[in-house]
Amino acid sequence: MAVNTFSAAQRSRVTMLDVAERAGVSKASVSRFIGDDRALLSDAIALRIEQAIEHLGYRPNQMARGLKRGRTRLIGMLVADIRNPYSIAVMHGVETACRQHGYSLVVCNTDRDDEQERQHLAALRSYNIEGLIVNTLGHHLDQLLELQREMPLVLVDRKVEPLHSDLVGLDNPAAVRMAVEHLQQQGYRDVLMVSETTDGTSSRLERQASFKAEIAKRPGLTGAVLELDEALENHLHTFLAKPGAKALFCGNGVAALACTRALKNLGCDLFNEVGLIALDDLDWYPLVGSGITALAQPTQAIGATAFDCLLKRLRGDTEPTRTLDFLPELIVRGSTTPL
Repeated sequence: MAVNTFSAAQRSRVTMLDVAERAGVSKASVSRFIGDDRALLSDAIALRIEQAIEHLGYRPNQMARGLKRGRTRLIGMLVADIRNPYSIAVMHGVETACRQHGYSLVVCNTDRDDEQERQHLAALRSYNIEGLIVNTLGHHLDQLLELQREMPLVLVDRKVEPLHSDLVGLDNPAAVRMAVEHLQQQGYRDVLMVSETTDGTSSRLERQASFKAEIAKRPGLTGAVLELDEALENHLHTFLAKPGAKALFCGNGVAALACTRALKNLGCDLFNEVGLIALDDLDWYPLVGSGITALAQPTQAIGATAFDCLLKRLRGDTEPTRTLDFLPELIVRGSTTPL
């Protein structure tokens, strides 16, 4: 059997009318065949159209069809920092779920810049996305509220208070409790929590507040919170000089990397001089010293659940907004060896 091969340029020149003429049917019949109404056609007509499409190498313009029907099957995702390993992992979960349900994902990185966020929101709207997943501070509330009136919107990790939307993320109080409890059981008595600057990020604020509350209710345990800045090495040098069993609790993978670099620069004997536990579980954690103990976030499940919430809203779910919090998994490595 002869096989026809066509270049992309040749395929792009083939029209629906060409297919209709080749198959000896109406243009409306071809439209039904490539749309959702194929069942309306007889088997004989459907076969002729299928053979004509194969012979001509016709490729329908899915975007144009979606716009005509008012459906693009595009989902937008707005992320604050695409370089953050957490963002990448959650995005993968969202994209996988999108693909499984026949949707495509359009990702916009604001790079933590308000103007970039404004421009991306305008662009996403022009793409006629059907729903939006948001992982930013949401400084452009007017635009977000306007979009929310037009389509479902789901928040990931970060609350944006005026937006009454489903929120999917980590159970931060439980995660912090697991970290502090583990360190205390391992014999550490002085804990320094190192976090990225809060900058209004609800998850970071919640982790810091939970840490202070956990320290306050545990006799014999002291602790403080440190936000990342250029003086990190000096702060850690002072902490290392204190007597007693000390440990760092890093609020995410970015803080863990900054602390590990600083400790290396200080010539610290990892992890004999100081213990370390970190939120997130990144690929490089097992490679540092005897390995970094981690609280692994189920990022794949978080991303997939965010899309699932969006899909339910797209299908007409009118239930009250919900918050879905996931528990982390404690992975113990050598950085928190019992003292």
